[in-house]
Amino acid sequence: MNDTTTPTSTQTAPEAPQRPTLPDHLSCDPRSPHHVAAVFEHEVGIRLNDKERHDVEEYCISEGWVKVPAGKTLDRKGHPLLIKLKGKVEAFYR
Repeated sequence: MNDTTTPTSTQTAPEAPQRPTLPDHLSCDPRSPHHVAAVFEHEVGIRLNDKERHDVEEYCISEGWVKVPAGKTLDRKGHPLLIKLKGKVEAFYR
């Protein structure tokens, strides 16, 4: 009798797609030079002063600010009017 072992198929977990590094300055507006479409394929979270915010339109980590809409106010082109809030900014993938 031959002792032949059948090769066992090893089940490998599918690798998570490689996420691009988060830039220092990022904008949600596709017209901005700071917009990186590859980053928005994943869910991004922002913390300002250790409190998570869900309304951030643009951020800069090195300068320590985020831009958020000022209520329902729109500018003359129909885009939300943004205000700048300063503090410690952290960006992360959820």
